[in-house]
Amino acid sequence: MRKLGFRTALIVREGAELAHRCEQEGFPVYCIDFSSKFNLPAWLQLLKLLWRLRPAVVNTHSSEDSWMAGCAARICGVPLIARTRHVLEPISSSFSYRAFPHVIFACSEAIAKQLAEQGVPRRKIVVQSTGIDEERFCFSAQDREEVRQQYNIGDQDILVGNVAFLRHYKGHEFIARTAAALPDRFKFMIVGGGNGRAILEKDIAKAGVQNRFILIGHREDPERFFSAFDLIFFSSYETEGISQSFIQGLLYGIPLLTCRTPSLLEPLEFVQKYKLVDYGDVEAAKAALLELATHTVHDEEHVRQQREDIAGKYGLRKMVENIVRVYGEQGVMLNHP
Repeated sequence: MRKLGFRTALIVREGAELAHRCEQEGFPVYCIDFSSKFNLPAWLQLLKLLWRLRPAVVNTHSSEDSWMAGCAARICGVPLIARTRHVLEPISSSFSYRAFPHVIFACSEAIAKQLAEQGVPRRKIVVQSTGIDEERFCFSAQDREEVRQQYNIGDQDILVGNVAFLRHYKGHEFIARTAAALPDRFKFMIVGGGNGRAILEKDIAKAGVQNRFILIGHREDPERFFSAFDLIFFSSYETEGISQSFIQGLLYGIPLLTCRTPSLLEPLEFVQKYKLVDYGDVEAAKAALLELATHTVHDEEHVRQQREDIAGKYGLRKMVENIVRVYGEQGVMLNHP
């Protein structure tokens, strides 16, 4: 958006990782305590900040900041207030969705449907997932060779990958139990950090697959690891919108096993090789991975078509195009000289 000429800034809690990253990229960052909507000093700070910045758009993302920034933006007369809903779980109240934002970006059709069923006006809802940089996430033979050599993955091994935060709803325990049911040539790699690592390590030990599991931790270059995977096992089982790492993996055309999570079913219309499984069904997951492992030789034309289709709906360029269109429909447009 900045490249298009929009003036951009971030308002977050002090110490947020996102704040640090945005500062490195040269974005203005302002800190407000969003820990409670009953924090009066934070309200006053926020109101003063919005009066000073005079933004044309305020876009909120989580519960407390949507209450505080959404309401404050209304008071300050911000022309367009947007709220983004990322997760598929019931909302506690539709009031803040109805009262504050002019438009709500739902990250999947399933999320949009759930919001509407809970009383959020459908006319306010625009389905728009987080766009993925299709130029960044593409296969590299060099990355594949380097990553597999670094972690001692042989040519005959089947590397099953997952890129995600280590949180309970990501379902990594299911991957560990499935690994125990598969032959030794199936290796497993999870790329991502989070406070669930200690629990996952216990799950892996309980399944007895420590020698076939690699926990990479947080990486700023996940695109390199996708190139090394033979299969993807996406095990999230609840609250998931359309995960960014899910779409990232689809851009590689890698055979996919995924749980039947409503939002994650939506992009599958564009996917050539995939299997669905109910969370926790180890026998079904085992059978699916064994079958998918026979299809690891890529058909370049199929991969190209899948990349084109996925980028056409879930790519970064498409997201920016849609957001700019919505802004324009709401009366917010760039004034080019």
